[in-house]
Amino acid sequence: MTLIKSISGIRGTIGGAVGDNLTPIDAVKFASAYGVWLKGQYKKENYRVVVGRDARISGEMIQNLVMNTLVGLGIHVIDLGLSTTPTVEVAVPMEHADGGIILTASHNPKEWNALKLLNNKGEFLNGEEGAKILAIAESDTMSFADVDSLGKITKNDAYIDLHIDAVLDLKLVNKSAIEKANFKVVVDGVNSTGGIAIPLLLERLGVECVTLYCDPTGHFPHNPEPLKEHLTDLSEAVVKEHADFGIVVDPDVDRLAFIDENGNMFGEEYTLVACADYVLSATPGNTVSNMSSTRALRDVTEQHGGTYEASAVGEVNVVALMKKNNAVIGGEGNGGIIYPESHYGRDALVGVALFLSLLADKKMSVSALRASYPNYFMSKKKIAITPELDVDAILKAMEAKYSHERVTTIDGVKIDFEDSWVHLRKSNTEPIIRVYTEAPSQEAADALADKVIAEIKAVANN
Repeated sequence: MTLIKSISGIRGTIGGAVGDNLTPIDAVKFASAYGVWLKGQYKKENYRVVVGRDARISGEMIQNLVMNTLVGLGIHVIDLGLSTTPTVEVAVPMEHADGGIILTASHNPKEWNALKLLNNKGEFLNGEEGAKILAIAESDTMSFADVDSLGKITKNDAYIDLHIDAVLDLKLVNKSAIEKANFKVVVDGVNSTGGIAIPLLLERLGVECVTLYCDPTGHFPHNPEPLKEHLTDLSEAVVKEHADFGIVVDPDVDRLAFIDENGNMFGEEYTLVACADYVLSATPGNTVSNMSSTRALRDVTEQHGGTYEASAVGEVNVVALMKKNNAVIGGEGNGGIIYPESHYGRDALVGVALFLSLLADKKMSVSALRASYPNYFMSKKKIAITPELDVDAILKAMEAKYSHERVTTIDGVKIDFEDSWVHLRKSNTEPIIRVYTEAPSQEAADALADKVIAEIKAVANN
């Protein structure tokens, strides 16, 4: 399936048949549905929506379709052009806009694009709101503005700079200490908008920046998901340049990973752990991540006297629990930092500034910093499922089997053991059961995953 309709928007591959891919007609249909929903939310004279995109090849085409659809609904558009997901998120409240649309398929390959939908706070829509938009899109009840009531498009290319200003104004971003540390950093911008935003941020912080793949052409030089196997060029460049560390972001700049001075992965899961360590040292409090994220965040939070809680997978769920628990920082183990002092969205720019502040404070190498944290290893496996398989019954059986352990069922089944855990959940986008485990060694994590997969297969065959 190459067209995926979800509560947070619509994503798909460019080209092909209408309804099966993200074609121009599909882009117009879902932009229309969003605009109609927005106008139903607030009764007012003028409506404003912020629109920005990452650098992928189809971005300009999709953005023009989306913006002019909103114009046809009588909605005024603030066009940020090339931007980042967190930049659009912070621009919505700055503009006093009614919502926002980000054109990005995040870490997906170049043939993908998506419409990601925001409310008037610059936050992703919740499940109920998303369901209403999907229902509108499937109806024939959309009505457009007359010729005297069309919206207008206003270009504004200042928001990456304004976003950086806001990051530098954060109380915990220690600009003077970072400048004194004389850091040298290599940045892999995967030829998208991170190649614009991250070097500009580093320049403002007095960090020497070596750029790698920072030309925003949308021609990704490697798989854009920031995983170890995709980052050999960055690892080599960090060592060759004698840099303090390397930074990589995904195409829309809401995921962040680091390479240490030796060219080794800091660990995408540990981006949030390190930033939380710094924030908690200055502002003790609670933290939240999703259920498939490392236990190291819980350990670090408790060391600082706070309380950790896990949400269901998905940024909307993380944000909701962060608000409920008054978390001082949170996010997702895929390198997504959510810092409420800035805004409730994953933001690699905020993450970079907090990480640099931590390094300047600790005065230690990135490899030494990583060694200072609890060491966990993850295994991420999956089981293909067939239509006749009753996944809910299988998960119930696993819950019962491990009822003597600490079991959580808000998102599939998560079983917490003394020094490890396993999380089983049905994928929202593929016909699979995801099997994530974490343990003190890679061998133990893999063994736990294999053991649980064998048990699931035994249950399925009964």
